[in-house]
Amino acid sequence: MTATDTRSPLARARLWLWALVGIVAFALGTLLAIQWLKPAQGAAGTTAPSDIGTRFTLVDRDGKPVTPQTLKGTPYAIFFGFTRCPDICPTTLNRMAHLRKAMGKDGEKFRIVFVSVDTGHDKPADVGAYVDLFGTPILGLTGSEQQIADAAKSFRVFYQKVPVEGGDYTIDHSAFVVLMDRDGHMQSLLSDHDSDASAIADLRRLIA
Repeated sequence: MTATDTRSPLARARLWLWALVGIVAFALGTLLAIQWLKPAQGAAGTTAPSDIGTRFTLVDRDGKPVTPQTLKGTPYAIFFGFTRCPDICPTTLNRMAHLRKAMGKDGEKFRIVFVSVDTGHDKPADVGAYVDLFGTPILGLTGSEQQIADAAKSFRVFYQKVPVEGGDYTIDHSAFVVLMDRDGHMQSLLSDHDSDASAIADLRRLIA
């Protein structure tokens, strides 16, 4: 027997509307962030805005504060998401683990950092347990709602809660990885449209 959707037409329409709003907001946020973050192609001397990633305080799995000063000295690749994310987050973190492995010893010369934007579900220990699933060292961070908002603003990252049936929510968020050099300056972005060869080339430039 096939299950029947007993929701009213109005309820179904509202659900579809929220889903559409979330998709549009996610696409727009990602597009704007990429346009804002990435230097113009071929423009001599262009650089990313100098304040990206310079103002945030988050916490690691043990509740210890992590700031830009904490991360200085080692290049890092930072990605924002949430542990209940069904696709973008595990795909991105798995890919980063794969890229690191493909780089051999050079893969040990940069950090991978994951920031959960889901303060309602992801506590520091939850984020720590999540990043352990990917088989490579990943620094998992989170914080209060204000701390997350400040960090996302600093890295020009978009995220937005989207209500789902049952009173819960999912989160739409930017899907790019920001590459930060050892001095805490943004160098470039990685996206799922980049080939592995292109991404590895960017990572090798990052650690040079």
